[in-house]
Amino acid sequence: MDVISSSKNERIKNITALQKSKKARTEQGVFVAEGLRLADDVFRTASKLIREVYVSESFAGTDELKRLYESAGDIRVIEPITVKDSVFESMSETVTPQGILCVVSQPVYSLEDMISGPEVRLLILEDIQDPGNLGTMIRTAEAAGMNGIVMSRGTVDVFSPKVIRSTMGAALRVPFVYTGDLNATLDELRAKDIAVYAAYLRNGTDYRKVKFSDRTAILIGNEGNGLSDEAVAHASENVFIPMAGEVESLNAAVAAAILMYAVKK
Repeated sequence: MDVISSSKNERIKNITALQKSKKARTEQGVFVAEGLRLADDVFRTASKLIREVYVSESFAGTDELKRLYESAGDIRVIEPITVKDSVFESMSETVTPQGILCVVSQPVYSLEDMISGPEVRLLILEDIQDPGNLGTMIRTAEAAGMNGIVMSRGTVDVFSPKVIRSTMGAALRVPFVYTGDLNATLDELRAKDIAVYAAYLRNGTDYRKVKFSDRTAILIGNEGNGLSDEAVAHASENVFIPMAGEVESLNAAVAAAILMYAVKK
């Protein structure tokens, strides 16, 4: 294929739409993974999901690109589409483009698969808005050995470029689902003997005094407003993280990390 030399090319316009629009990503069932770190994760762990690969002229033919394709093993990945460096910059969401961008099918998971085993450790999120926070939570969930993540519909799009970058590839390995009715999902989990612990300052137990069971979920609320009263009402128990000084609350991602590792322990 000839080198794409115009940002008005339909393929390039579509990449721009996918970078900026949740609607476009949802309709096409894909997301964009940009940069060497993400490309490495995609080629190694999710090469079957790759739909397109775009490279800049300066990156095409490099040993790094060859290594990426070799890392896919026996899975045949579609040949890269080469674009001029200036065009690649126009379709990039990063400050310093690294010359490679993959269009990847969105992985599909189910709650049933996440809770089917004898041991269940879930992170449940209500209306998390900051992409960096969500990305950090997904990355920490992988490190803490969580089975999966359940998110309310009000939570930021996990497939947005900022979230994908901040997960550093963990979004390809940690199962997650969105739920249209968080309270009903909480009830469903409790009905299946999964204890739901709400991170809530009032009427709670010091998390260090809780003996978490093998089937546990941690419920974390919005950065500014915390958990809704409705969600708390559907939890099994409230827990809090004691704090010294005059600090009123912790960053949502920090609180989630502390509790996830408490559950792991």
